[in-house]
Amino acid sequence: MSDESDRPRRRIRSFVRREGRLTTGQQRALQTLWPRFGIDTGDRIDAQARYGRIAPLTLEIGFGNGDTLLSLAGASPECDFLGIEVHRPGIGRLLHELEQQQLHNVRVMCGDAVEILHSCLPAGSLHRVLLLFPDPWHKQRHHKRRIVQPAFIELLATRLAAGGVLHLATDWEDYARHMHAVMQEQTAFRNCAGAGNDSERPAWRPLTRFERRGQRLGHVVHDLLFERI
Repeated sequence: MSDESDRPRRRIRSFVRREGRLTTGQQRALQTLWPRFGIDTGDRIDAQARYGRIAPLTLEIGFGNGDTLLSLAGASPECDFLGIEVHRPGIGRLLHELEQQQLHNVRVMCGDAVEILHSCLPAGSLHRVLLLFPDPWHKQRHHKRRIVQPAFIELLATRLAAGGVLHLATDWEDYARHMHAVMQEQTAFRNCAGAGNDSERPAWRPLTRFERRGQRLGHVVHDLLFERI
């Protein structure tokens, strides 16, 4: 009889794939534009080969429908951007808009951000990481699914260059406290606003769909910025 302790434990994921209906335009974008903008999981990312240059690279984890990436990429053509998402409708919409807006500084990956960070991104390759309004998993029994956990932040620290910034945002008070508690234990990061403090929302960060919904519900939005020491 095999020992239960010898079996590999399945990692708890911070997301659930809820595949919505793809529009005709999104389906077309996935089929025709992925070769131009997409990076397959498992491929080691060579930024110069993928973007045709060396430039500061921002990663957004869980970009939703892509509005933030589109806004940032359009406003900062001198920078490069990488988005990770698991939901294909959002990916299809982003690909469509990249073509429509003629943006060439964005690449997209579909998959688990933890696995991609482990296997695809070189150490010190990121200038900024955005994790904006991740699923709060607000029920107590689901807190273990929250993506902001010590092991995940330690992994991000290895991929951020010195002086790089990790930007977290949430409109759930309990998750904000959780984020602060996790980050306060991380010696590789410095809170840009001082220990335990939120930062002001940077002018360059556009309002997100989740943020607007939270504001309608009376939620306070928390921006937390941390510098990689």
